[in-house]
Order: sequence, then structure tokens, then C-alpha cells
Amino acid sequence: MKINELLQVYTIGYQIEDVKTVINHDFKIDVSGVTISGKQGEVINMPRWIAQTLESDSHAEIQESDMGIELTQSISKENFQGEELSHLEPDFYIKVRGYMARQSEKEYDKLESLLNTLIRKRLGKLIPRANSMELTADLAKKLSIEERSLYNTIHNNSADFVKQIFGEKH
Repeated sequence: MKINELLQVYTIGYQIEDVKTVINHDFKIDVSGVTISGKQGEVINMPRWIAQTLESDSHAEIQESDMGIELTQSISKENFQGEELSHLEPDFYIKVRGYMARQSEKEYDKLESLLNTLIRKRLGKLIPRANSMELTADLAKKLSIEERSLYNTIHNNSADFVKQIFGEKH
């Protein structure tokens, strides 16, 4: 499966996950015979895509962990691990992008800076490994889906480059 197709699958999975949502005011919505209702102050678990729609119209507020804190913790883990890669959830970057999209410009810029720092640190560890060895099961568990795809692309391109230089014997 190509990376963009894989990302679509993971993004759909992310969008249909339940998220805690605080209802801002009483409402009742009926769409094609499906009714969604809530009372002010009520906390409801609902699929993220519905919660985002309600939030965009100020009917509700999504309650989820602060990705700024998660990014900062991930950077700290990378620093602590030295040359080893720390563990990231397969959909980590999908979650970060979804969270960032809902933030103010100032907060978005702060998160973008943290995300760039994390990406640079992880690429500095990932690229040399991908250049020299195939992806192992243990390493794959530590990588996001995007990082796994990048790893395999780098590894395959490096191997092709060496074959171009040395021929098929190498």
C-alpha cells in the first residue's frame, strides 16, 4: 500500500475514534433519521469527526490532551535516548496535525516549532539506520507510519544506488 493510501486509512481511523466532548448549550440535530442531542455541560464520547463539526459551530468543545506537552515530552525522550529512537504511536503525526489545525495562529506557530525540532532529531537517527540496514520489527514498533515509509524508501534507494555503482554483484 502506498504511503498516501496508508495515511488515508489511519486518518479515517483517527476521525472515527471517540473523543470526550463538552456540550456548550442544549442542541438536537437530526440528519437522515439519526438524532444527536446534548445538554449544556454534558460530557459525551462521540466520533471525532462529529465533535469537530459541533465544535466548529460552537456547539461543543473537544477535550483532549495538549499536544504541546506531548511534543515536549517526545523531544525530551529523544534527547534522553541518545542514539536510539524513542517510541512514537503509529498515528502520532496525524494526531499532532489534527490538534494543530484547531489552534490559534500563535499556538500553531509554537507547536510547529516543537514539531520541527522533533522531526529533525528523529531524522538524524533514522536516516543513518535506513541507509545501512533493513527495517527490523523492533525498530518498526518505535516509528510512526510516515517514518516507516520514509525508512523503507531511504533503504531501498540507498541499496539501488550501491547497485548502480557496483553492479549486481554487490
